[in-house]
Amino acid sequence: MRCNLTQPMPPEPTISAIAHVIQLAVAPVFLLTGIGAMLGVMTTRLSRVIDRARVVDGLVQADPLVAPEYQPEMTLLCRRWRLIGLSIGLCTVSALLIAGVIAILFLGAFLGFDASVPVALLFIGAMLSLIAALLLFLREVYLASAGLTLGQHKGRGPAPGARKPRVADPGPQDLGGT
Repeated sequence: MRCNLTQPMPPEPTISAIAHVIQLAVAPVFLLTGIGAMLGVMTTRLSRVIDRARVVDGLVQADPLVAPEYQPEMTLLCRRWRLIGLSIGLCTVSALLIAGVIAILFLGAFLGFDASVPVALLFIGAMLSLIAALLLFLREVYLASAGLTLGQHKGRGPAPGARKPRVADPGPQDLGGT
C-alpha cells in the first residue's frame, strides 16, 4: 500500500470553528423543542379521538340499533384521526430534517466542505413540512369545533351515553353581609 504524501489532509477544525457551529445549531435545536411540544399536543388529541371512537364503538356494539345515529360522529372521528395522523407524520419529518440540518452543520465543519446548500434545502423542506402539518392540525381543530355538541344531541335531549353534569351542593354561603 502506497502512501500519498502530496495530497493535503483536510483542515482540522479549531475550537472556535466548533463553537461557531454550536452557535449556528442552537436555533434549530430550539425549533426541535417547539416541534416536540406540538407533537405532544397532537398525540394527546389523537388519543382523545381514539378514546371517543372506542366509546362510540362500544355503544354501537351494545345496541346495534343506534348505529345509524352514531354514524356521522364516527365519520367525523375518522376524518379527525386521519388529519392528526398526517399532521404528526409531517411534524416528525420536519423534526428529522431539522436534525439533518444540525448533523450537516457539524459534518461541514469537521470535513471542511461548504454545507450551505444542503443546509438550506433541508431547512426549506423542514419548514414546508411544518407548514403543512400545522395546516392539517388547524383543519382538525376546525372539524372538532364544528362537530361539537354540548349536552344536546340533534335537538333530542342529552346525547346518548352523555354523563349528567355534576353539580356540587355549595351548602350555606357567606355572602359577606353582617
